Amino acid sequence: MKNPKILVIIPAFNEEANIKGVLSAIKTHLPQADTVVINDGSVDSTARIAEQAGVVVLNHPYNMGIGATMQTGYKYASRKGYDIAVQVDADGQHPADQIEKIIEPVLKGRSDLVVGSRFLGTGDYRPSLARGAGMAIFSGVVSAIIKERVTDTTSGFRAAGRRCIDFFAHHYPDDYPEVEALVLLHKKGFSIMEVPVRMRERGGGKSSITPIRSVYYMVKVLLAIFVDLLKKV
Repeated sequence: MKNPKILVIIPAFNEEANIKGVLSAIKTHLPQADTVVINDGSVDSTARIAEQAGVVVLNHPYNMGIGATMQTGYKYASRKGYDIAVQVDADGQHPADQIEKIIEPVLKGRSDLVVGSRFLGTGDYRPSLARGAGMAIFSGVVSAIIKERVTDTTSGFRAAGRRCIDFFAHHYPDDYPEVEALVLLHKKGFSIMEVPVRMRERGGGKSSITPIRSVYYMVKVLLAIFVDLLKKV
């Protein structure tokens, strides 16, 4: 792919402590890319800081969740004709110097969607016991469905090619979509692969995922996956 149009999509909700650093790092390590911040109803200074950084900011009128936020980003990427869309979290967990690793297989036509995995390569990421158990369950279920090993189904560090962008612009799961999206792509015949990446702890602020929400998340996503297997897309 010669001179591809690359868009970095950053879903953000109350990330004023991290967004400036994330945008600065992306500009340094991927200067050829455009960036859009999808401000999901933040009540802090997230949108203002992003606008001051000179990137496009799309504002939801209220908090709609990560699924709707990412679909807004994919709709924007589809309408603007981008060849590759990269999802990067606003909390600083996804180092900008790792983005080229997940873009490369898409550029070379090796995969429609590339997921950055914390568990491949050196695999030095160590989740809590409860979180690790949930990740293992998701990986086992999705690997069985798509008939290839997937190690990090909850990773939000991803790169999607043009066909995948257009699909996600019309079909994207709600709430916590990362796991379910892999199943939907498999059903539609898209190719999926993982590459090893380095991630870090969030730079500041507080995660919205509590232990109780983790259990709710796991049950809801598993049910959604099995429903997806039964319905037509």
